[in-house]
Amino acid sequence: QVQLVESGGGLVQAGGSLRLSCAASGRTFSRYTMGWFRQAPGKEREFVAAITWSGTNTYYADSVNGRFTISRDNAKNTYLQMNSLKPEDTAVYDCAAAAVVVNPTRPLEYDYWGQGTQVTVSS
Repeated sequence: QVQLVESGGGLVQAGGSLRLSCAASGRTFSRYTMGWFRQAPGKEREFVAAITWSGTNTYYADSVNGRFTISRDNAKNTYLQMNSLKPEDTAVYDCAAAAVVVNPTRPLEYDYWGQGTQVTVSS
């Protein structure tokens, strides 16, 4: 019913940049909070960033604050601009959509997930 497809991942050297995209289909996402999460091998899924349906409010994990920027395009496409990348940023990045959220940092609150895109940062 709702599909999220990520793209833009790849291999980049430390200090470099990548721009991830999340394309949504099946519904209008103007009222959805959109988030980005990541998961490294052997680790729990980690919150990265989120943006409310209006785009008014954004949220960032402390580990990426100041380096990453989340944005959205007519609530259909969501982007994650990743600058000053570090090897510790290496993970599979997933976008997610939530109709109703209390805490946008919690994966449990999201209803739809993309397949993920691999980001690898070399040192």
